[in-house]
Amino acid sequence: MGSTGSIGTQTLDIIARHPDRFRARVLTAGRNVALLAEQARRFHPRLAVIADESLLPELRERLADTGIECAGGREAVDEAATGEDIDLVVAALVGYSGLLPTINAIRAGKTIALANKETLVVGGSVIRPLAKEHGVDIIPVDSEHSAIFQALRGERVSEARKIYLTASGGPFRNFTSEQMATVTPEMALRHPNWSMGAKVTIDSASMMNKGFEMIEAHWLFDCPPDKIEILVHPQSIVHSMVEFVDGSIKAQLGPTDMHLPIAYALGYPERLSEPDYALPLDRLARLTFETPDYDRFPLLRYAFEAIGAGGNAPCVLNAANEVAVAAFLRGELSFPGMGRLAREALDSTPLIPSPSLDDLIATHHEVTARATERIRAAQG
Repeated sequence: MGSTGSIGTQTLDIIARHPDRFRARVLTAGRNVALLAEQARRFHPRLAVIADESLLPELRERLADTGIECAGGREAVDEAATGEDIDLVVAALVGYSGLLPTINAIRAGKTIALANKETLVVGGSVIRPLAKEHGVDIIPVDSEHSAIFQALRGERVSEARKIYLTASGGPFRNFTSEQMATVTPEMALRHPNWSMGAKVTIDSASMMNKGFEMIEAHWLFDCPPDKIEILVHPQSIVHSMVEFVDGSIKAQLGPTDMHLPIAYALGYPERLSEPDYALPLDRLARLTFETPDYDRFPLLRYAFEAIGAGGNAPCVLNAANEVAVAAFLRGELSFPGMGRLAREALDSTPLIPSPSLDDLIATHHEVTARATERIRAAQG
């Protein structure tokens, strides 16, 4: 799900290196029809799906001689991962768009390799009991959650005292509040350590990404938010840590390359042989950790507030942030303005303490519409 994005293309790298283990049966993409068709020709899936239905004729034309079934539209994406020939779904769609496809895959009993943190941010209260009901394993792909997952392997979860989520700090770790006001999209897209898609890169720069990862960790590991601590680790070598009741800390280290956590999720419970991604320990000069500045990065604070409030509050934060990031990338909103838009949405949206899936969908659309209108009004 999301084969043409950063995670999707790297997942296909892993599949290509292990043809004896894996076969790509379905590929979905948003609008990149050329790359989707290229991937389909290389990996010969049963089905290729393009979310933008207007591009379906082009996809069919590009794959006319292959025998590959083609489909288009949001509903086709939502249902793409439910086929009987599918064992595992790599959920790598961006943002809210990953929610319904993942829910449908869980209902169909598929193992989920989750690379879309917003799915749990928006719908963790729905997805967690649904996965339990259907006996579905959710294996995290995000490097931080993969690190926690690995650190907890073989341990009693009840003996874990604290989770440390590490963050690079992004390109503006040492910027003053005044400098933050001058940040441009070009500046924010230059991440110091990781190569990611535009949305995730901007979220990393604002540290919203780390707030969402905290909420995701809460749902994945049944860990109260007050037992999850964010640490800025500029080297991005320690991907996260777990502290146990006896004071021991287990950490997972690795290079800044998403192939590793993807390979771990695909191969689990086995480890795939990936000799090209060894970490050169002899070249590491130091590993440092520091506390993030919640005043300069208010979106991180809002994430803790949202999960503390519960209900539909994290959904509100996610919807407002998606609008804010898109507006920032278009040059319609300042970097600090993203935080202000999110604050407005949280303050103005009624809390639904125990939302249904329909409530969450309605909340997303209402907040998206209101925030979009706010941006338009500001543009005059």
